[in-house]
Amino acid sequence: VQLQASGGGLVQAGGSLRLSCAVTGRTFNNYNFGWFRQAPGLEREFVAAIRRGGSNTYYLDSVKGRFTVSRDNAKNTVTLQMNSLEPEDTALYYCAASSTLITSTIRNPQAYAYWGQGTQVTVSS
Repeated sequence: VQLQASGGGLVQAGGSLRLSCAVTGRTFNNYNFGWFRQAPGLEREFVAAIRRGGSNTYYLDSVKGRFTVSRDNAKNTVTLQMNSLEPEDTALYYCAASSTLITSTIRNPQAYAYWGQGTQVTVSS
């Protein structure tokens, strides 16, 4: 499966961005998807995830209430809506896919076999 992330950019604190992940190559409905981010000098960090059916979502505590992950099974797209952005959200954002996830590993990057190329999000203060 191939993933293509887009939608990053430069925004002022308090603003919003909508990241999209276009998925091709395999049956979209068979995959769980996650969003991760990595700031310079730091490890890759879990941000959000959504299971196959779309009813189960998971978030990093610091983005709960500000970010929303969703999926469109008809368009083979996963979206991360980011509101009330903070300078601490500045990072390279990646979408990732996994055909098998258990709850205990959903925040672990190693649980995801497929990765997109990343899109840069920069939030100015």
